[in-house]
Amino acid sequence: MANNNSTSQGGSPNQNQEAGRPFIASAQETLGGAFNATVGAAKEHPVAAAAIAAGAAAAVGGAVYAATQLRGNDSGSSSSKSSSKK
Repeated sequence: MANNNSTSQGGSPNQNQEAGRPFIASAQETLGGAFNATVGAAKEHPVAAAAIAAGAAAAVGGAVYAATQLRGNDSGSSSSKSSSKK
C-alpha cells in the first residue's frame, strides 16, 4: 500500500490547492444533498420532525441543567466552608 502523504507534501503550493478543491466540492455536494434530504423528510413527516426537535432541545436543556447543578455544588461547598470559618 502506498503512502499518500508523501505525494501531498511535495510539489508547489498551487498543486496542493488544486488537489484540495475536488475534495471541498465533493464535501459541499454531500452536505447539500444531506440538507435537501433532511428538508424533504421534514416536509413529509412534520410531526416526527417536531418530535425530534423537541427531543434535541430537551437533551440540550438537560445538559445545561446538569452543568449548572454541578457548578452550583462546587461553589456551594466552597461557600459553606467559607461561612463555617466566620
